[in-house]
Amino acid sequence: MADTGRSIRPVRSVRYRLLAIALLPMLVILPLLLGVTVYRWNEKFDATLISKVNGDLTIAHQYLAHILDNTGEHVTALGGSARFRDVADDDDALRAFLAEARARLELDFLYVIDPDGKLVTSVTAQTAASLRTDWPVIRDALAGKPATGIDIFDNADLQDLSPDLASRARLPLVSTPNAVPTERTEETRGMVVQSASPVTLGDGRKAVLVGGILLNQNLVFIDTINDLVYREASLPEGSQGTATLFLDDVRISTNVRLFEGRRALGTRVSSAVRSAVLGEGRTWLDSAFVVNDWYISAYEPITDSHGKHVGMLYVGFLEAPFTAAKHQTVLTIIVAFLAITAASVPIFLRWARGIFEPLERVDTTIAKVESGDLGARTGPVDSQDEIGRVAVHLDDLLDQLERSDQQLRRWNEELNVRVDERTRELQLANRQLEATTKQLIMSEKLAAIGEITAGVAHEINNPIAVMQGNLEVVRSVVGDRAELAKVEFQLLDEQIQRISQIVTKLLQFAKPEEFAGFVDRHAPGTAVADCLPLVQHLLTKAAIDVQLANTAARLVLMNRTELQQVIVNLVVNAIHAMPDGGRLSIETRDGDRGGRPGVEIVISDTGVGMDPDVAAKVFDPFFTTKRQEGTGLGLSISQTLVTRQGGAISATSQIGEGATFTVWLPEAE
Repeated sequence: MADTGRSIRPVRSVRYRLLAIALLPMLVILPLLLGVTVYRWNEKFDATLISKVNGDLTIAHQYLAHILDNTGEHVTALGGSARFRDVADDDDALRAFLAEARARLELDFLYVIDPDGKLVTSVTAQTAASLRTDWPVIRDALAGKPATGIDIFDNADLQDLSPDLASRARLPLVSTPNAVPTERTEETRGMVVQSASPVTLGDGRKAVLVGGILLNQNLVFIDTINDLVYREASLPEGSQGTATLFLDDVRISTNVRLFEGRRALGTRVSSAVRSAVLGEGRTWLDSAFVVNDWYISAYEPITDSHGKHVGMLYVGFLEAPFTAAKHQTVLTIIVAFLAITAASVPIFLRWARGIFEPLERVDTTIAKVESGDLGARTGPVDSQDEIGRVAVHLDDLLDQLERSDQQLRRWNEELNVRVDERTRELQLANRQLEATTKQLIMSEKLAAIGEITAGVAHEINNPIAVMQGNLEVVRSVVGDRAELAKVEFQLLDEQIQRISQIVTKLLQFAKPEEFAGFVDRHAPGTAVADCLPLVQHLLTKAAIDVQLANTAARLVLMNRTELQQVIVNLVVNAIHAMPDGGRLSIETRDGDRGGRPGVEIVISDTGVGMDPDVAAKVFDPFFTTKRQEGTGLGLSISQTLVTRQGGAISATSQIGEGATFTVWLPEAE
């Protein structure tokens, strides 16, 4: 009975494991993978919708920018036209000309004022006799520069232009869920595209031509945006695209519907969107509740000519059809999975039974052998695959098992010893090969540099000598008249000397021991200060803040020009690493290395940084991260100049955390 019990327990265990192996992929792993796939697909689907609405917002933004540009160009062209000059001294003719231009250019107002704000003429008879001139665009025009921008006019300002504009801007506020609470009952301000251009009247007086468009309830403007962004068949059936212009958080022009046929003018945006777009000045790209339904939405702030966030531009499309499509897709996947599972599980169970039944007989035979019955045999089985062959040869394997095991152990020990020996030999050979390869590559590069340098010296130095000699001949021929072009002759001398220095630097890189310059003692802080004017234009262009710290009290022994070359090269590399601006820190301090006193020059930036693999190669000749902009020789030459004086240069960096280059030079004895 004990033997029988020992054989039953493993059989039951094998049976359950085989069933688990057969069913686990279909009932557990595949559903998990399917769930992860559906989850990732849902994320990608949502990301695609956000990407689309972002592209839609880009189109709407470009159209608004187009309106601004067109208005500015039209007003400027109108003020500079010959016909304007012809009628500038006749008020009636000028008014008629402006009225015709306003209708043709589809402007809401068009008038001329003098520098004191007094009205010269206007297309609207109700325009006040004196108008504001403190708008930035008008101030620019008074200074002689045409300007265009978006401005927010109070109702009184609109009333001064035209009572019709003041009436059109007035909108009753509609109570909107999720909006910021307010006690206001109506919006009376107007969002205006305003353009101003300097003009000259017939009597020579300076004036300003001002024209613009009121965007409040400008349905042509908002419907044009909607037609551009959401053309026919651009969205699936059941979805619809919408566009809106906000003044602050109030919809002043929209095609969003409150009821059938009525636009949602006067409704307000949710507090969350208002805080993100108007409060923080960032673009909103997410799902949002718009008036009465959920939309995939994009909002961006609108900035007036004073630089303030005064409104928002919105585009979006109905989310419900996309949500329904996602649900339908997921349901289809689930139904298909259940159907496939119902059809395949019985097949898997039958295959599993064909495996564990022969295994049960093999297990029974092994149990009998373990109990001492060496004559036990499995006998023939129905399976003709690998399991059947295992059962047939089981008896032979049992006889040979112990002997084979001993032989395998001896062979394993011998193999391990041989593998260890071969591994050590291969590692040694590999290190030797790597060292030889590096030496060969460096030798080939240095040989190529020598050939290039020799060719440069031969091809450039001779023309330089000819140019300089002929320059002296010119000076002697013109005699005293050479003083008239003294500056030009000096520039020619400087540029020829510059070419000569470039050739010398190439020769210094190829054979530094033969072209070492004159060395002198000087303070590194002074050299750093002299370098900054050379790169000031780059620092200003990139909007980089420079921080200097000079605490070094020791002097260094190095050619001043070569030290400046090293510093300028490191500073320029730091500037290139900060294309969007940042902070450049330059510090000189006393520092000892290996028991030797010296000076450290530390140059740090807050740029893009480098990974450790790139940082380890930056001093190799011809290695560059600037692609077509660099030669890969700058840092290599700098390292040559520093090490020639007994110093060292090193770099540390992390991706996204900037880089730090440290130059150490021994103290001048």
